[in-house]
Amino acid sequence: MRLFLSIVCIVIMETSFSQNSSDKLGNWYMYNGSHKVSEKWKIQTMAHFRYYELSTNFQQEIYRLAANYSLHKKLNFSLGYSYVTTDFLFGDGSTNVFENRIYEDINYSNFFNKLKLRHRFRFEHRFIKANTINNESHWFRYDLNANYPISKNWSIYAFNEIFLNMDKSKRFVQNWTGFGFLHQLNKNLKLNLGYLNIKLPDENQKRILLGIILNTNHSKK
Repeated sequence: MRLFLSIVCIVIMETSFSQNSSDKLGNWYMYNGSHKVSEKWKIQTMAHFRYYELSTNFQQEIYRLAANYSLHKKLNFSLGYSYVTTDFLFGDGSTNVFENRIYEDINYSNFFNKLKLRHRFRFEHRFIKANTINNESHWFRYDLNANYPISKNWSIYAFNEIFLNMDKSKRFVQNWTGFGFLHQLNKNLKLNLGYLNIKLPDENQKRILLGIILNTNHSKK
């Protein structure tokens, strides 16, 4: 834990005097929830608030709701909806872009002793409104996530996710690479502290991740 906090402090010092979005250190405040309603079905919820700088200079907010069906322990599927507001320009005076997204997920997990690997394949359909212009695009995302427990209440994770726009000849959009720690507060609640690097075609963005994860069980016993 001390090593991770030291890395965060170094990144903050390196970026504190920067003047553009690629050099600034931003952060994400995150809520993720999974609520079991039967043996096979869950309701998934999410709200993220993302900033170009630490708690200032708004970049994006996302609200997500999905139904998830588990075929068995290793394989499950989701169908969901997201509402997104984004400020694509670093600084003041830009116009927000609004999106409605429909997405389908295929999640498959592997277990190697204590190590869990999760593969997520997401097909995402984005309906975009910027000023009076409407547009749509269709993306494919692949996320590989590794999680390993280091004590009773602590685990470490790392992930990489690639984004491809299937409507363009140059399909690469961005790549996310991150790592962090999860702390189990009780049977329902976890805390998330992490670091994320976002590689775009023309720049990199660095983000601190601060989140809570709420898992509940409302199925009949």
